[in-house]
Amino acid sequence: MMQVVIARNVCKRYGATEVLKDVSLEVAQGEVLGIIGPSGAGKSTLLRCLNQLEGIDSGDLYVNGEFAGYRVGSDAFHQLPDAEVARQRAATGMVFQRFNLFAHKTVLDNVTLGPIVVRKATRRAAEAHAVELLAQVGLGGFEARYPSQLSGGQQQRVAIARALAMQPTVLLFDEPTSALDSELVGEVLDVMRDLAASGQTMLVVTHELAFARAVCSRIAFMEAGRIVEVGTPQQIFNQPLMQRTREFVQRATSPVSVH
Repeated sequence: MMQVVIARNVCKRYGATEVLKDVSLEVAQGEVLGIIGPSGAGKSTLLRCLNQLEGIDSGDLYVNGEFAGYRVGSDAFHQLPDAEVARQRAATGMVFQRFNLFAHKTVLDNVTLGPIVVRKATRRAAEAHAVELLAQVGLGGFEARYPSQLSGGQQQRVAIARALAMQPTVLLFDEPTSALDSELVGEVLDVMRDLAASGQTMLVVTHELAFARAVCSRIAFMEAGRIVEVGTPQQIFNQPLMQRTREFVQRATSPVSVH
């Protein structure tokens, strides 16, 4: 099976702070990888590097068989021009914690902007596809509304439709429910479950451990910029090999006591 994402010894620094330390990971086509761990572990940074919103300092990063951000010459690596980076980035749809919708544009315009500008789709084709995607995420008939007229869960579902409109090979979710009220979380997770069932390749940074256990093919536990352990949900949540993974899972799944 094709490996859609390959990371080998990836390192990323912000000044003197190393936020990714020799991260190696592979994600196969159709796989759903959940990425869990404490705040500050480097989870979001890893997704941003995959989406080329951040550059890496060392290591190799491949998406769809292409070296992300660079062309490999006979004697050196050559940074790709902006147009080529944009073409590569279009293959990785990103869904952020905050929805990042354009407040002054309608739902339809938010979803069609990328395909029209980046993929050079005709407006008619982009709008027809957008209508289908909005129906898919449960927002048929919302095309003319503005983000301010939507709940947080609805805005996040528009953001998912916007990412899907670019027809990405892999979808990257960066804690997509963390900004939502608890009663709105389920409607977003339901859409993600449907995408997983359809065979969409996904990397999901999440604190929703029940979702990760039920939907993800594999789980990666990160801490302090490193991948500590990768395994099936059964292994990670029931029989983790590493003590640190065991401590995190026990703490994250323990009932909160109120005194």
